[in-house]
Amino acid sequence: MKKVLKVLLGMVVVVLVAGSIATVKALQIKALIAFASAFQPPPEAVSTAIAHQEDWPETLPTIGSVTAAQGVTVAPEVGGKVAAIHFESGTPVQKGDLLLQLDTSTEEAQLRAAEAEVKLARLNAERNRRLHEGRTVSESELDTTEAALSQAEANADNIRAIIAKKNIRAPFSGRLGLRLVNLGESLNAGQGIVSLQALSPVYVDFSLPQDVFARLKTGLKVSTRTDAYPDRIFTGEISAINPDLDALTRSIRLRASFTNADEALRPGMFVRVNVEFPETHPVLVIPGTAILSAAYGDSVFLVHATNNNALYVEQKLIRTGRTRGDFVVVETGLVSGDKVVSEGVFKLRNNVSVTENNVITPPASLHPAPPNG
Repeated sequence: MKKVLKVLLGMVVVVLVAGSIATVKALQIKALIAFASAFQPPPEAVSTAIAHQEDWPETLPTIGSVTAAQGVTVAPEVGGKVAAIHFESGTPVQKGDLLLQLDTSTEEAQLRAAEAEVKLARLNAERNRRLHEGRTVSESELDTTEAALSQAEANADNIRAIIAKKNIRAPFSGRLGLRLVNLGESLNAGQGIVSLQALSPVYVDFSLPQDVFARLKTGLKVSTRTDAYPDRIFTGEISAINPDLDALTRSIRLRASFTNADEALRPGMFVRVNVEFPETHPVLVIPGTAILSAAYGDSVFLVHATNNNALYVEQKLIRTGRTRGDFVVVETGLVSGDKVVSEGVFKLRNNVSVTENNVITPPASLHPAPPNG
């Protein structure tokens, strides 16, 4: 009997201890849940911008390709063996600079013989002129010697022309490409030696649909961008309009001129082109950094204030339009005066508390000029 009582007493003690532990744990969990419910994360620091209206010129986007004002693959008119190379790949040259010399030893020997024939023919012609004045030789004999002199001079000039053609010079100023020949190589007439491109100015050729033909004219401003320089905008103007339209696409070809003083644009580059018309239209713009792009569309975070001036954000879907500089046109979803988050959108979600800090963020610009580096 005593043994049974001891067992029962032990079981009661175990139950009491387990109940106490469970009660303590329940109180701890309840306290943690209450703390988590009451916890408010610190507000996120963001930069803001105001959606506002601007007058932007009407633009027409298209794509184009850069072409050189002058471009050619330099080649000899006559064949021969390369005797000397006077240029390095990729260097600038001026019109008339000597690029390459072909072997002219044979022509120089022929020229010496031809000059000797000219000298003899000239002496014969001068002698017959004096004799003709004294009526010692006939008119026909004088004409024969005069003709022999002219033929000898023509033969010598022909050899000089061949020698000159074997001294290949730059036909215009520009920048050379890669050298395609080597010293001692035998060249054929027309075989390429090096590419020569005039890079300042350059042209951008592009096409536009026929429905804007009546609005096109030379002098319209054109801006281009290229993936090679994503932060740069190149400006030029329409310099030529094709007189006829493409019969298949019903589009018209145009050419814009760019000064390209630093030779950044190179022939063959793909560029995005915007033709600017003089008319302007009001548009609602925000910085491009304010836009959060996702599969369901573009959105921004609107900044609101509570009654006690605490700030929070609301995610809002928008539809965007064209871009210019750092700004993007908002076609629907915002009104002028709305405050949006311009920096820090990727760390936000709906109804998150924020604080405003616009000190360290550079202002958006229509003509951004990022530092080199």
